[in-house]
Amino acid sequence: MKRTTRLLALLPLMLAPLAQAEEQVSLETSMGNIQIELYADEAPKTVANFLEYVNSGYYDGLIFHRVIPGFMIQGGGMNAAMQTKPNRPPVENESDNGLSNERGTLAMARTRDPDSADSQFFINTVNNSRLDGMPGKPGYTVFGKVVSGMDVVDRIGGVDTTTRAPFRDVPVTPVVIEKAVVISTP
Repeated sequence: MKRTTRLLALLPLMLAPLAQAEEQVSLETSMGNIQIELYADEAPKTVANFLEYVNSGYYDGLIFHRVIPGFMIQGGGMNAAMQTKPNRPPVENESDNGLSNERGTLAMARTRDPDSADSQFFINTVNNSRLDGMPGKPGYTVFGKVVSGMDVVDRIGGVDTTTRAPFRDVPVTPVVIEKAVVISTP
């Protein structure tokens, strides 16, 4: 009985590292895999929203539909025919979370309305601190960072693009998100 009590007392200490690990998602693309660590503590609503899309299979088969060299790659909203899928309701802007749009970070795309982000996201290919929020001026919510596959992001960022009216900066050859899956935390 004493041994069981001691083991139960140690259980929280053994599980603590697991509780502190950030959840990760793998984007399996037609150009390679991108592994992303999510920041649920800093952007809880945004991460929950993103994970609902991932877990439902929403992103599977969509493309990176907007690629601007020296800026970012954007996906999560259109298929190769440039058609959108129905979205969940938008998520509240959390750009005041202390995270910056640095190279390799994942942020939510949105319209001019700060609370309009739904499924579309982008990965910064350079430091884009001008996209960060400031007092009285919401920015673009950072909610994760590439931890593996930045070379894939850079290759995507260098593809040839074209205009497919009314869309600009569309890759000539579609870069497909073949599958987005939650993977084990480190």
